Amino acid sequence: MTTQERLTYLNGSFVPESRALLSFRDAGFVYGDSVFDTARTFNGKIFKLKEHVDRLFESLDYIRLDIGMDRQEVFDATEELVARNRHLLGPDEDYWVSQRVSRGANAIDGEPPIQDGPTVVIECTPLPLRARATMFRDGIDAVIAPLKRIPPEALSPNAKTNNYLNSKLAQMEVTAIRPGAWALQLDIRGYIAEGIGCNAFFVKDGTVYTPRTDYVLPGISRAVVLDLCRDHNIPAVEMDISYQFAANAQEAFFTSTSLCLCPLRSLNGRNYLGMAGPVAKRLLGLYSDLAGLDIAGQYLAHLRAGAGGTGF
Repeated sequence: MTTQERLTYLNGSFVPESRALLSFRDAGFVYGDSVFDTARTFNGKIFKLKEHVDRLFESLDYIRLDIGMDRQEVFDATEELVARNRHLLGPDEDYWVSQRVSRGANAIDGEPPIQDGPTVVIECTPLPLRARATMFRDGIDAVIAPLKRIPPEALSPNAKTNNYLNSKLAQMEVTAIRPGAWALQLDIRGYIAEGIGCNAFFVKDGTVYTPRTDYVLPGISRAVVLDLCRDHNIPAVEMDISYQFAANAQEAFFTSTSLCLCPLRSLNGRNYLGMAGPVAKRLLGLYSDLAGLDIAGQYLAHLRAGAGGTGF
């Protein structure tokens, strides 16, 4: 181990990432039988960790998995991991901080178990600030993916599971159509659902609109924006949003743990106000005040020559 290698929490121990080894029989790998949640740091400190841990336990309840730890133990282990890795952050850098929990390694019938209980991993990943910096200069180009979101009758969108193949395939479809664009999926009824790992918002005549949580993950950043709208008298409505409504909005933006809030430049080639949109610009400023960090400024500090990407 060197001080230049990040540590990972694995089943009760803090180990170097290179030694955080999982069995290929782990249920998360074999069946996708796993859940996760991801927070981010601002200036090296975790933002909204309680809310993320609470959502992790809601996902665990959904898949009927007891990890043998309570919320406080997960909270404390996550805080300790970030403290141990904080010295590895460079200037203007921050972490994604994820808890990942699977049902554990599957034993072959008649053989002794490989391990007792679930697999619990907590890890830090540097945010893709360089890959996404251009989005905070120019705005995001979004394209409606041909592939629709998995319906809630098949798998709840409110649980944050590791079953991301639907979203990844949608992103691949969009990348083939328009490299660098971000996929936005429709739900099975044809209304706007969500992007890969992000919630969508649209602004029309000063009012903020976002899809209901029946068909999308209720993101923590989504909740932050709705709280900011409420606290600062910005009208906000949760409703079914058609493509036509979305395309005719004056502004649009995505929210996610890493982006926090980033305006869209276009949807299917139809332009919005981009980074100049007054409502998105105000909300991004309020979000930055709450985080204690200039969110756009952090990304722009990593701007470099060449095209950016989604960071996936």
